[in-house]
Amino acid sequence: MREMINMIVVLTVLTTFSGGLLAAVKSKTEVQIENQVLKFQKAPAIKGIFPETTNDPLAERFNVKNENMELQVFPGKLPDGSKAVAFETSGTGFGGAVGLMVGINLDKDTIIGVRVTTHSETPGIGSRAKDDPAFVSQFSGKGMDTNFGVKADGGAIDAMSGATVTSKAVSLAATQAKEIYQKLKPEIVKQMN
Repeated sequence: MREMINMIVVLTVLTTFSGGLLAAVKSKTEVQIENQVLKFQKAPAIKGIFPETTNDPLAERFNVKNENMELQVFPGKLPDGSKAVAFETSGTGFGGAVGLMVGINLDKDTIIGVRVTTHSETPGIGSRAKDDPAFVSQFSGKGMDTNFGVKADGGAIDAMSGATVTSKAVSLAATQAKEIYQKLKPEIVKQMN
């Protein structure tokens, strides 16, 4: 009986120490991880969507809160004087979550462009969503009244051959972006002024 109590005490001490150590590592690296995600995932996507902004969307980013939703928004000032925003949503693809950065012109309520930020899709098949300009360019110029689903489901987007699930994930992320934008636009405009 005494051996069992000693074993329980030792296991409790070890798990408490391990849990505390993991929590400390997480808190120490959280800011560094966020900076790396900004630098290597979000920044290239934003640069692809806003190649000629007159401001720095990364430096001017802000958060918008509404009910149970918090959204990180990257504002852009376009050369023609119009305002735009970019933010990230996601859909579920074949290999997991597919992150999508969506840029929207606030003045025209149209999509400027989209870029895939993260994915775990099959290399050479679903992963083409990140690198295929013909696929992501289909979203550019489309209004907020557009059905962003794939054409097989009655939408406006041609699916990539052999990567229908990934195409649907990107379309779902674009649809979510549209819904989020329509819901949070007043708050976004208020933050940008």
